Amino acid sequence: METFLIRALQLMMSLSLLVIIHEGGHFLFARLFKVRVTKFYLFFDPWFSLFKFKPKNSETEYGVGWLPLGGYVQIAGMVDETQDAEALKQPEQPWEFRAKPAWQRLLIMVGGVMMNFLLALFIYSMILFKWGDQYVSLQDMTYGMEFNERAEEIGFRDGDILLSADEKPLERFNVDMLRAITEARVVKVNRGGQEVEVFMPEVSLLDIAKDDPAFVEPLIPNVVDSVVPGRPFAEIGIQQGDTLLAVNGAALSSYNAFINKLAELRADAEEAGQKTSNFSLIYSRAGVRDTIAVQTDTLYMVGATSKALADYKLTKLEYGFFESFPAGIALGVNTLKGYVNDMKYVFTKEGAKSVGGFGTIGSIFPSVWDWHRFWEMTAFLSIILAFMNILPIPALDGGHVLFLLYEIIARRKPSDKFMEYAQMGGMILLFGLLIWANFNDVLRFLF
Repeated sequence: METFLIRALQLMMSLSLLVIIHEGGHFLFARLFKVRVTKFYLFFDPWFSLFKFKPKNSETEYGVGWLPLGGYVQIAGMVDETQDAEALKQPEQPWEFRAKPAWQRLLIMVGGVMMNFLLALFIYSMILFKWGDQYVSLQDMTYGMEFNERAEEIGFRDGDILLSADEKPLERFNVDMLRAITEARVVKVNRGGQEVEVFMPEVSLLDIAKDDPAFVEPLIPNVVDSVVPGRPFAEIGIQQGDTLLAVNGAALSSYNAFINKLAELRADAEEAGQKTSNFSLIYSRAGVRDTIAVQTDTLYMVGATSKALADYKLTKLEYGFFESFPAGIALGVNTLKGYVNDMKYVFTKEGAKSVGGFGTIGSIFPSVWDWHRFWEMTAFLSIILAFMNILPIPALDGGHVLFLLYEIIARRKPSDKFMEYAQMGGMILLFGLLIWANFNDVLRFLF
């Protein structure tokens, strides 16, 4: 329950900030061009609001709604979901959105997207300034990689050190690395000191991201780093430094393989209705091999840990205040490029199933409070919000931009009636997508 509350609080804080910044972008440009803004709300307020106030001599009512699905600014004379249709039948007023030149209306509409993107770049820059950038270079992972069956069929081998994808150097172990591998024709690896080419078939990032065991992960030596007192390994005498050689006669090439084997044993035990797993373990200590029987605990674990990525050489980059901005901009642009590239999977059958709602978004936040991770996720969500809002769908900013571009090119406005119908159709589509995304979350939770 505590984990849920921590994630829910982070999600609420992050989305609230992003909505305020987004709507603030529309608000600032509207006021810049002397367009009246009648409402500025965090969350939606059908029938009633949780809080509202209107400063003296102000045209704008500020408030907090009860429906946490976003927020809005109500701009006078604009055809959108907030506007009273009757008001649009009145003669144009100089302080209305519809009375302004097309280029001003265009800037008002892109103001929200612009502010979200700038916010993401600023957050990324401040993250680099505050915490720097640290990672383990792929070339410094001297034990190489562990590959699953799909990867081995392609041509990868355990222990390979990834070098490049289509001659582009691979530097970090992250989703960008996976994306580069799946889109490459040739991946080069260091195999036992020799440079080897692996020719890639057509493979989807979405497919390999779902692989269990993972398509590729850092290889961890099959050496016990520590044991927990009172847990199965400690009780049978396994010690720090022992090398795990085989489980039930199946050889282990890494600690990764040992963890995967435990997962298989757990699945078998649960299917058989057993509360623990039993297996035979061959291990080595100071060059002497021995075989021992092991019974897991009721969590199907043995109470041991392995070496971690931190045991590899760590590359750390630090940035001064002014140095952080170009680095943050580069990081934000690269994040946007990756997200746009991955959007093609949404239009596939598997991609549609993977679309998630608030539950999925909340799950990307850490289960414990971590400001570094919180700001990383907030910047990422700001990128997503900016991109999604610029899509040419009626009811989104991109829909309004599309109609404004039509007006500029055709030199005439779409009719108010057409805009109303388009707005209604867009809202129906968006609510349908929202229901679908959250329905997927429910299915994943239940099954």
